[in-house]
Amino acid sequence: MNAISKRLMRIWLNAGPRFLPFADVATPELPLSRLLRLSLVQVAVGMCLVLLVGTLNRVMIVELGVAASIVSVMIALPVLFAPFRALIGYQSDIHRSVLGWRRVPFLYRGTMLQFGGLAVMPFALLVLAGEGQADRVPAWVGQVSAAVAFLLVGAGIHTTQTIGLALATDLCKPEQRPNMVGLMYVMLLIGMIGSAFAFAVALAEFTPGRLVQVIQTAAVLTIVLNGVALWKQEPRRRGIDPDAPSTDPTFLEAWSLYTRDAGAVRRLVAIGLGTGAFGMQDVLLEPYGGQILGMTVSATTQLTASLAAGTLIGFAWASRVLSRGADPIRMSAGGALIGIAGFLAVLAAAPLARPELFVAAVVAIGFGAGLFGHGTLTATINMAPEEQHGLALGAWGAVQATAAGIGIALGGLLRDLAVLTGAFRGAFGPAAGYAMVFMLECVLLAATLVVMLPLLVEGTMRRRAEAAVRARPALDPTRP
Repeated sequence: MNAISKRLMRIWLNAGPRFLPFADVATPELPLSRLLRLSLVQVAVGMCLVLLVGTLNRVMIVELGVAASIVSVMIALPVLFAPFRALIGYQSDIHRSVLGWRRVPFLYRGTMLQFGGLAVMPFALLVLAGEGQADRVPAWVGQVSAAVAFLLVGAGIHTTQTIGLALATDLCKPEQRPNMVGLMYVMLLIGMIGSAFAFAVALAEFTPGRLVQVIQTAAVLTIVLNGVALWKQEPRRRGIDPDAPSTDPTFLEAWSLYTRDAGAVRRLVAIGLGTGAFGMQDVLLEPYGGQILGMTVSATTQLTASLAAGTLIGFAWASRVLSRGADPIRMSAGGALIGIAGFLAVLAAAPLARPELFVAAVVAIGFGAGLFGHGTLTATINMAPEEQHGLALGAWGAVQATAAGIGIALGGLLRDLAVLTGAFRGAFGPAAGYAMVFMLECVLLAATLVVMLPLLVEGTMRRRAEAAVRARPALDPTRP
């Protein structure tokens, strides 16, 4: 190698880490600006959730004329991938790369799955609806292609959200984690709210071509947001030999080790019950307000903003309190209690004919859901072994997403079942179907509190023991 080549090589080696993405960070500290950038992963997830559950739900049924049963199946498909979040988190825990990364390769894969699903989705939907020349294609082609697109987007969402939270947990100090959880939740809501307004404006005048543009723009934004979020975030571990024999436990061994702690199992059960309870009302609040309380379309539309506002207040309050050392399990229990009070107030609003009580109850439900979600996620992070953050967060995400999907589906089904059978009609009149669901949500939240009771007792005893240790006078080494 001549002198010029050696000099060029030295320049590349010195300058490369400054410009290569995801190069080693200069310090293990995590400033707010860097955490905000990492939270863009949540913004991309929120954008895709609104697109799937909100915008495409209406477009497929109204503008494209797709049967509602097919639409409901398509929207439910991403939930099928939720149980795999624990496996994804585990794989990121043990992943060994010659580049020294654990989380980044999985974030890349999740991003590409998300992008690929969104890239083909508009054409699959047009074939499904028989638009243009698509009516010459067999119907099953549109159904299969649309199902694959929804599955790809769902797989990407679950992967990026799980690994993004795991990476944020790796980078945060323990005292920073409550604020990190709150910020991630808030950015998810910001992504959902901002995307909802953007999609509404972009699709104000619907055409098939405009639908293609909107969805593919979302695909490109997914790449951009996740790319900016991951730039120089994960420190690279040097000296990793990916071909060396692995001493890491298998997934079943790691799962057995994680669930050996009875507290971990109780947390997962409580997360499932509580999330399902809070999710059952998602599709019922607006119809309840309009059909039972006679609220206008404008007034019921504002209920979504009221629920989101309550949730944001809950996240902010939980972050502030938990960052001062409060018990996240107690915070979650408080959220469940507030949720019970909120659902009881919703039930009382009908016989009292008080729409303002109903709106206040919706805010309370959002506030309780925010406290519950923040507390359970913070407890999961705090109690997870350092080498199992990905597995723990994957398990939390799998249970949370699956329970939310089941809760939303059950809410609508049980309401219709109660209407058909006439259950509770004598006591609640036209509100019988809704009342059945709201009462079941109270029962599930009460069951959540029962499951969490041993965790509350354990936490209280642990804090008392820690306080006793701090209060014990220090030994004087000079005394005999």
